[in-house]
Amino acid sequence: MKIALVTDAWQPQVNGVVTTLVELVRELELLGHTVAVVHPGMFKTRPCPGYAGLDLAVSPKRVLSQTLDAFVPDAIHVATEGPLGWAARSYCIKRGLRFTTAFHTKFPEILKAAIGLPLFLGYALFRYFHKASSGVMVPTLGVLQMLERRGFKQLRSWTHGVDTALFSYSPQPLVHPLMAEMSRPIALFVGRVSYEKNIQAFLKLDMPGTKVVCGVGPLESSLKLRFPDVCWMGVLARDELAKVYAAADVFVFPSRSETFGLVMLEAMASGTPVAAYPVDGPLQVLGVSLDDYALGLGGALNLDLQKACTQALALPREQARARAMAFSWSQASGLFEGFLVAANGQAKSTVAAERLATDLSAQG
Repeated sequence: MKIALVTDAWQPQVNGVVTTLVELVRELELLGHTVAVVHPGMFKTRPCPGYAGLDLAVSPKRVLSQTLDAFVPDAIHVATEGPLGWAARSYCIKRGLRFTTAFHTKFPEILKAAIGLPLFLGYALFRYFHKASSGVMVPTLGVLQMLERRGFKQLRSWTHGVDTALFSYSPQPLVHPLMAEMSRPIALFVGRVSYEKNIQAFLKLDMPGTKVVCGVGPLESSLKLRFPDVCWMGVLARDELAKVYAAADVFVFPSRSETFGLVMLEAMASGTPVAAYPVDGPLQVLGVSLDDYALGLGGALNLDLQKACTQALALPREQARARAMAFSWSQASGLFEGFLVAANGQAKSTVAAERLATDLSAQG
C-alpha cells in the first residue's frame, strides 16, 4: 500500500512526535508499504512564534498538492495540525478523499501557556480540524475520553512503542563519562525545555544528588540562569542519549499535559524507573488507574513529585524494563495500519485493529 504521511514535525526536530513518526515509517516499510513523508524540509520555513526550534512550512499548498498528485497514495494520514496539516486537510476535502489524523500533542494547553489563548477556543479550532477525519488516532485512553467530552468524533485508541534494542537494559546504572563525577542519585529529565513540560517542578525539587536536563527549548536560557547547579546537556544523538538514560538513577517526568510521554518508555527500557504525577500519560504508560496509582509498574506516581522520586528510587530496575517490553513498535504499527482508510473508497475494516487495541489496554 502507498501511504502518504503529512507532518509538521520531522527531523531534524527532536521531540517525541518526531521519534514516534520515524519509528512508525520504519515499521510500515518493513511491512512492505511504500511511505511518502511530506515534511517541512521540503518547503520554505519560518520559526514557529513562541516555540523556538520548531520550523513551519510557509504557503505549502501548491507543492503539497503536486507531491500528493504525483504519488497517488492509497491512504493519507495527517499527523499534525500545523500549516502542512491544514494544507493536506484542504487537499483531501477539495478532492473528496478520505484521510485519518492524529492527536499527538495538547497544543491548546501550549497555546494558552505561550500566548494566553483560552482553552475552549484552542479546542474548538482543533475539533474543527479533526471533524473531517475518518479516524483520529489518540495515544491513550485518558486523552481519548477527554477529547470525547470536548466533542471530538471518530476517535481511535492507538498506542506507541519503544526501541528496546537501542534503549538496552542495564541492571545497574551505567558509568557515563559525562556523569562519572556527579553525585548520586542522578535525576534525569529529557524533553523540550518549554511551557507544557512543567520542567520547573523538576528543577525546584529539594533532593540529594544531581539533576540532569537533556533538551533545548524556549525556556532554556532563563532556566539556566535560575538553576546553575543543574547539568544542562542540550540535545544528544539517540545512541548517546540511550547511554545517559541507562546512567541515571531516576527519570523525572513533571509534565501534567502530555498525551503519552515516549521518553518515559525510553528510560524504563534502559532500566531507569520513572517518577511522575498521576495524570494522563504516566497513568497509561505505567499501566495503572487514577484510583490505584500507587501500584505503578516501572515507576512511581504521586501528587508530591519529590515523594514520587523517593519511591521510584526504591524500585527494581528490572521492573521498569519489563513494563517497557509491553510496548512494541510491531503492535503499534499494526494498529496504525488497521486504522487507515482508503483514500478513494470505503473505510478499511478496523475490527482487527480495535481488537488489538482492546488486548493492549487489558495488558495495561
